[in-house]
Amino acid sequence: MIELSHIHRNFQVGEQSVHALDDVTLRIAAGEYVSIMGPSGSGKSTLLNLIGLLDRPDSGSYRLKGEDVTSLDDDRQARVRNREIGFVFQMFHLVPRLTALENVELPLLLAGMAATERRPLAEQALQSMQLDNRAHHKPEQLSGGQRQRVAIARAIVTRPDVLLADEPTGNLDHESGREVIHILERLNADGLTLLMVTHDPEMGQRARRKLLMRDGRMEE
Repeated sequence: MIELSHIHRNFQVGEQSVHALDDVTLRIAAGEYVSIMGPSGSGKSTLLNLIGLLDRPDSGSYRLKGEDVTSLDDDRQARVRNREIGFVFQMFHLVPRLTALENVELPLLLAGMAATERRPLAEQALQSMQLDNRAHHKPEQLSGGQRQRVAIARAIVTRPDVLLADEPTGNLDHESGREVIHILERLNADGLTLLMVTHDPEMGQRARRKLLMRDGRMEE
């Protein structure tokens, strides 16, 4: 499913070159549940952004479902990202002026799907998060846990094969965080490949496979 081979990613900070990813080789099979842990600055989010095609490596190769996606141009990468990959972020990243339903519809709109087709899919995704009664509420009218569930509905509405979660419980209280984790684990049990970056050891230990990053390098 995901194959990274000798990935390097450097950032220039003043006169210093920082090795955010240093010769990372990683293979993740379809349907896996993987946590990525490590101290701040270890490269976790950089790795997730690269897997999500939000960033490119300086060297090395990345194959997704057998296709070398590192060599694709920006437009083709965007199409793959929209079709194959869902994202859940710590800060939700919902559009404030849109309702919950409109936020969930957004990836389908960007994919060019007609309103008559995308609306039922968005409604179904919200219903799967038990938020159909909040469909016409804007983010400011929702609790943190509800906003994250809207974000998950938006992430899965295109029916991707991979879900990337970057600190999905980091902005939530304990109870809401556990609810979100149970939702993500349910999606994984249904066959979705789940990669989760977390600082929370309790959350990280729930994954069936655990990766540790230090100074841009990967350890099992």
